[in-house]
Amino acid sequence: MSVEQRAISTIKLLSVDQVAKANSGHPGAPLGLATVAHLIWKQMKVTPNTPDWINRDRFVLSNGHSVALLYSLLHLFGYPLSIDDLKGFRQLGSHTPGHPEAETPGIDVTTGPLGQGISNAVGLAIAQKQFAARYNKPNFTLSDNYTYAILGDGCLQEGVASEACSLAGHLELNNLIAFYDDNHITIDGNTNVSFTEDVNKRFEAYGWNVLWVKNGNEDVDAINEAIAAAKKSNKPTLIRLTTIIGYGSLQQGTHSVHGAPLKADDIKQLKEKLGFNPEESFVVPQEVYDFYQKETIEPSAKAEQEWNALFKKYSAEYPTEAAEIERRLKGELPAGWESKLPVYTKDDKALATRKLSEMLLDNIFDYIPELIGGSADLTGSNLTRSKEATDFQPDDAPAEGTYAGRYIRYGVREHGMGAIMNGISAYGANYKAYGGTFLNFVSYAAGAVRLSALSGHPVIWVATHDSIGLGEDGPTHQPIETLAHLRAIPNLSVWRPADGNEVSAAYKVALKSNHTPSIIALSRQNLPQLEGSSIEKAARGGYVIQEAKDAQITLVATGSEVEIALAGAKNLAEQGVTARVVSLPDFHTFDLQDKEYRLSVFPDGAPVMSVEVLSTSGWSKYAHEQFGIDRFGASGKATDIYKFFEFTAEGVAKRALKTVEFYKGARVISPLNKAFYSVL
Repeated sequence: MSVEQRAISTIKLLSVDQVAKANSGHPGAPLGLATVAHLIWKQMKVTPNTPDWINRDRFVLSNGHSVALLYSLLHLFGYPLSIDDLKGFRQLGSHTPGHPEAETPGIDVTTGPLGQGISNAVGLAIAQKQFAARYNKPNFTLSDNYTYAILGDGCLQEGVASEACSLAGHLELNNLIAFYDDNHITIDGNTNVSFTEDVNKRFEAYGWNVLWVKNGNEDVDAINEAIAAAKKSNKPTLIRLTTIIGYGSLQQGTHSVHGAPLKADDIKQLKEKLGFNPEESFVVPQEVYDFYQKETIEPSAKAEQEWNALFKKYSAEYPTEAAEIERRLKGELPAGWESKLPVYTKDDKALATRKLSEMLLDNIFDYIPELIGGSADLTGSNLTRSKEATDFQPDDAPAEGTYAGRYIRYGVREHGMGAIMNGISAYGANYKAYGGTFLNFVSYAAGAVRLSALSGHPVIWVATHDSIGLGEDGPTHQPIETLAHLRAIPNLSVWRPADGNEVSAAYKVALKSNHTPSIIALSRQNLPQLEGSSIEKAARGGYVIQEAKDAQITLVATGSEVEIALAGAKNLAEQGVTARVVSLPDFHTFDLQDKEYRLSVFPDGAPVMSVEVLSTSGWSKYAHEQFGIDRFGASGKATDIYKFFEFTAEGVAKRALKTVEFYKGARVISPLNKAFYSVL
């Protein structure tokens, strides 16, 4: 047996042993994919000692249930994942969880929900193209890495993959090479029960280069030839690999080998067939370690050394660009960028917060080269494009633009946009990716948003048309429940700014974040600039915008309702009732403040009533009583809808009076003052 075959067998058996020891997992795909995984990784630039090197090749396992395969590769290619780590597969506290998570060195993106990984890979490829177009110079190729992805039938059936792959074809991302594991099996059995489309024609229609290796389990030469051909293409490439799931197992080719450990007799015969001792587990022959060290790890280290030497020469010839790259690789934003954030006074013009967001982006876009954004075909409504921005497009695209451009036309693809933004963020170089759509349609991308938060990708959603204030488009577009859902996601900032200073605060916190994504919910209708607001105060997530001595009630609101709460407080004063007003633009950021500050905003002694034209779900955390909308909206002029739901000064005052009367004479404790407070 050649050392290369020995290496492939080692990948297979390490994967099988992990699943067997855990008595949980998916052995079928690793057995079918070991050969192609070996061939991909063997020729990749992998740098286990410097896993964040910017010009390394990226690898995405989109069918993340087969993660035992990836852990085997990481161990064999020198990443800090020991045999003991492999033995801890799927166990609490291990470095080898049940699906790939980006916190493990060598894993570029967190995958598991099918379709997300291949969509992330599109984002990784976009980031590389943009980085190369901005910084590569004649005789100085600083960026030329590839993104490789393996995906399965399940990924192709999820709509997010269709959205992302369609865009990848349009953008001619020839640095993206995907391998489709065509094994005809999903959990329900043979794919002929639900999935009989011609995948080759589908991807050809997307504008991809499509190759087909009909013996993906064994045909080493054909796979190598396909990879070489893919690198010569001017399009993204899908290499279809027809494989047998669980190849070599007694259950090969059946869905029973997909998601359950192999039986002991099956493992024994497999190890004997592959020339290993059936009584031993987690065995790696020294010749396999040596093979990968010589064939991949050492050449990759040499490539990195050559890159470092090249960059030194580049720095002498292009000092401005080099300094910018070094700053970005440190994860730092340009010095003084915060001075570009607009500041407002109460005398400034009333404007929609979406317009204030556009003005802010105009101010900062050219100053922050790592800022890259777009919209899901709603540029004119989301106002996400800086006036001086260049579109990200291939040179021969029908639309004007270049790969150096930083404005992405995502098309009507919210879910794809979210997953692609995660990939852009995961690339490194401090990319700050943002994308626009209506707040209600962020729901289309819930899977990608959740993974942003779980993975720590600090992407930014510019989510306009944030309430019933969008008016005539009616209940289908009015996001009544959306913020309650988003606020329930851990590690996610959900901003709903009330004026220009709060818009600036939202972007300030979002752009400085290195691990928390943000949703910035913005109004369609004009809102006044508020007395008492400031960037500094709003950047704490919540603050007292109007204080009152011996207040009988605190009104807390977000976004467009802060103005209404202030008007309600004035109405109450005319009736002899004193009210404080709190603006709470982001629950997440506010919850990170110390207890003393939070209790200064919501003190004991008087009831708190929330005011927001959205679902009341979640507000009991901060308010004793909630004034909101727990039904779908209505179609009509925004002013008429607000009156219909009584979101007026009078409507707020009426409910506040009932609240004051209800709590009169009672000992009122702040909702935040409790036995324990869950901190993030």
